[in-house]
Amino acid sequence: MASKRQRTSEENGSNDVDNFVPFPGFGTAAIHAGQEPEQWNSRAVVPLISLSTTFKQDSPGVMPGGYEYSRGGNPTRTCLESCVAAIEGAKHALAFSSGLGATMAICHLMQAGDHLISMDDIYGGTNRYFQKILSKFDVETTFVDARYPERVAAAMRPNTKFVWLETPTNPTLKVVDIKAVSDIAHRQPGVAVVTDNTFSSPYFQRPLDHGADIVLYSATKYMNGHSDVVMGLVACNDEDIFKKLHFQLYAGGSVPSPFDCFLVNRGLKTLHIRMKQHYKNGLAVAKALESNPRVRKVIYPGLPSHPQYEVFKRQMRGFGGMVTFYLKGDLENSKVFLKSLKIFTLAESLGGYESLAELPGVMTHASVPPEQRKELGIDNSLIRLSVGLEDVEDLIQDLEQALKLAVPE
Repeated sequence: MASKRQRTSEENGSNDVDNFVPFPGFGTAAIHAGQEPEQWNSRAVVPLISLSTTFKQDSPGVMPGGYEYSRGGNPTRTCLESCVAAIEGAKHALAFSSGLGATMAICHLMQAGDHLISMDDIYGGTNRYFQKILSKFDVETTFVDARYPERVAAAMRPNTKFVWLETPTNPTLKVVDIKAVSDIAHRQPGVAVVTDNTFSSPYFQRPLDHGADIVLYSATKYMNGHSDVVMGLVACNDEDIFKKLHFQLYAGGSVPSPFDCFLVNRGLKTLHIRMKQHYKNGLAVAKALESNPRVRKVIYPGLPSHPQYEVFKRQMRGFGGMVTFYLKGDLENSKVFLKSLKIFTLAESLGGYESLAELPGVMTHASVPPEQRKELGIDNSLIRLSVGLEDVEDLIQDLEQALKLAVPE
């Protein structure tokens, strides 16, 4: 869908959620792209769940519908992928059985002896995959703090193939200047930039617009938004990258089920509404925590206190419900806090309509080596919240009562 010049969050007023201006046509694309009733004989308005694993051919190798075997393509999956490409502003999109399945497919574009540069603060499962699995295939990963593009430049080698970003990062919500890093990476032919955009969704940030070559999602999170599907998504513009990734999907077999594709496609229909409310709630919770005497530090990209606030205003149009904070105390204080919550649920994952809380050092990032956790600032007082869609006054009250019990004056 054609779009006019898109205003930055600085022009919008980054903290003015009610006056937030999204990508033009986003909601329309999320609801209609890839959903044409004419593709079904029944003219169904809601895309069908196509469960068939195989498709009739007119003659050997002649497939009028374009489908042969469901691992290579499925009508329900096509609806989802078309919709994702549209809202991402991309030419191509692919759905995988999980975010890590998508990560693996991207990494399989490398060969033994290649080099990967990764943001140091990333999802624990990605860190584990790079260090425990990818390393077995003679691919070396160098972790750098990509908030400083010069460190990416210093880490480049002749055999570097990918620069892997996650912004905002998990769990400390660092913001990386995608354009600055992409400009550096692309000085060397053959280097592609991958950006994990799970925390933002394309509603708030579109990495391809800033120079990234591949954008990656754990669709389990905001893209689906209902905590009932595990899936990964990838979007890109480059035809060669798309063909290679599709081959990895087909040959590697990490394909999602048609029913899961139906659910995520359904979730996308309310993504723009959900993300706007996540932003309102997340910002309100962050402000409340920042004024709480029992909290040592709050990290939220939409707060002026965030170290990369200017990058946030330039690159993003808002942020979701991810709030990280350090309470005053240690592991025992954190345990009491998490046990005392009544609305927030102690659980891993994020991006659903319900509010969750977790302790990254013990839960989602326990697989990150202890010395690396210490360097990243992931200690036992660091709490990660996924602020959901409940009434925000109730959420703030819940946090305050739990903090009172966890950190006595």
